[in-house]
Amino acid sequence: MGDGFQFIDIIFFALIAAFLVLRLRGVLGRRDGRRFGPRDPFGLMRQNPPDNENVVPLPDPAEAGPFHGVIEGKAEAEAETAAEAEPADPVAAGIARIRQADPTFDPEEFLVGARAAFETIIGAFAAADVETLKSLLSREVLANFSEAIGKREEAGETLETIVTAIRVSDIVEANLDGRAAYVTIKFVSDQTNITRDSEGRVIDGDPQATTEVTDFWTFARNTRSRDPNWTLVATGTLE
Repeated sequence: MGDGFQFIDIIFFALIAAFLVLRLRGVLGRRDGRRFGPRDPFGLMRQNPPDNENVVPLPDPAEAGPFHGVIEGKAEAEAETAAEAEPADPVAAGIARIRQADPTFDPEEFLVGARAAFETIIGAFAAADVETLKSLLSREVLANFSEAIGKREEAGETLETIVTAIRVSDIVEANLDGRAAYVTIKFVSDQTNITRDSEGRVIDGDPQATTEVTDFWTFARNTRSRDPNWTLVATGTLE
C-alpha cells in the first residue's frame, strides 16, 4: 500500500506541475523563434522602415546644431518641391509666389477690386478729390497726381472723364520682392475726356467722342501687413 500511495502522490504532483506550466504559458506567452519590435501605433515605422544593415550614425552635436540635419533636409526638399511646382509662365509663377507669402490672395477677386479702383481713381483725379486719392495711391504717385491737379486748378481748367467701358483688365506682371507683392494690370477702356477752361468752354476733347485708352497700372502691398488694401505705385499709358 505504501507504494500505491507514493504512485498516487507522483501523479498528483505531476498534474500540479502541468497545470502550472500551462498557466505560465498563458501569462508569459510562448517563444516561437519570431522577434517582435516595439509597438508602432502611429505607423511611423511602416512609413520609414529601419535598415539595420545600413545604420547611419547621428552627427556629432559639437559639429552640428540641434535638428540641423532634419531642418536642412526639410528645407532642401521644400525648395525642390517649390521649384518643381512653380509654373513655367512668368505671370503664373509670380502669382504662385505671392500666394505663398499671402494665401488669401485671389487673382479673380483682386481683378474685381482693381477695376473698381481704376474707375474710382480716374474719377477722383478728374474731380480733384485728393482725399480719396490719398487712400489709394502711394506717396510718389499721389505727388504726381497732386501736381497735375494743382497746375490744372491754377489754369482755371476742369477735367471731366467718363469711363464708358472697361474692355480688358488682365494681369500682365506679378512679382514678390521680399515682403512686397507687385501686380501690374493692363486696362483697356473706352473713355470720354473733356477739358474746359474757366468759362466752361471745351478746349480739349469731344463730348460726343469715345477714345480707347490702354493703361498699365502697378499695385503693391506688404504681405506682412495687417492692412489688406493695395495701393497704386506706378502708372503708364500706351501711346
